[in-house]
Amino acid sequence: MTRYLVVPQWQGSPSSRAMQLIDGAQAIAGDLPRSATTILDVPMEAGESLGTGIHRLSALQHTREVVDAALDGQTEPVLTVGGDCGVALAPIAHAARRVPGLAVVWIDAHPDLNTPETSPSGAFSGMVLRAVLGDGDPGFSIERGVIEPGRVIVAAARSFDDAELDAVGSLGITTISVEALRDPEALATAVRETGAEGVFVHVDVDALDPAELAGNAHPEPFGVTVGELTAAIGRLRAAVPLVGSSLAGYSPASLSAADDDLGAILRIIGALA
Repeated sequence: MTRYLVVPQWQGSPSSRAMQLIDGAQAIAGDLPRSATTILDVPMEAGESLGTGIHRLSALQHTREVVDAALDGQTEPVLTVGGDCGVALAPIAHAARRVPGLAVVWIDAHPDLNTPETSPSGAFSGMVLRAVLGDGDPGFSIERGVIEPGRVIVAAARSFDDAELDAVGSLGITTISVEALRDPEALATAVRETGAEGVFVHVDVDALDPAELAGNAHPEPFGVTVGELTAAIGRLRAAVPLVGSSLAGYSPASLSAADDDLGAILRIIGALA
């Protein structure tokens, strides 16, 4: 049985619509099974960078501690709902403790492979995957080597900073284009080839084509459809055990406007759960 953890964190986002991520998380929570869902309290204040290159780090640290506590002892798969992409860091660390040799699939229009030194925005959501690999701020990253770069697959990304392109090449990260992802077997094949015993799947809604979803703070043209995405996740789950997952980036214009998008969102949740 899948458990749901709702984390309405906004502090990792660079968007002017960052606070609307709270509305997005709350809208999704309203359609999740109550008995299997935990909604966490996240501080509203922005927080401080604490002398690092990560904006609002103190608030992000607090939220990570709360997420860690909620995941402690959890043995069933957990779908963590954000909020911004930063909510994925603690769940990936938790999944890696359960399954050594974990693969991470990062489905996002942006690869989130910057470091505090290379980030043009200072927003943690653009650094999360690099922190997963142990290359972020020493106090706010998973230990290097826990997640091997050769077991990371970035899918549907189509907006790379130069430093992120360098990281893909130097670290040997596998990428799957939007066009390739339209083959529902592509993702499953890529993960099987890593030899992983389990997989964590992260989805940022900006992986979708903007025509698929209105509540997208960072729309990038020429994304995947909901049908293509859910088919790929379904084939992946049939091939490799899903240990955990996360869904982030949903920022509707208002709670009432979320009704227009929830059908698409729930289809993705259904594929992950």
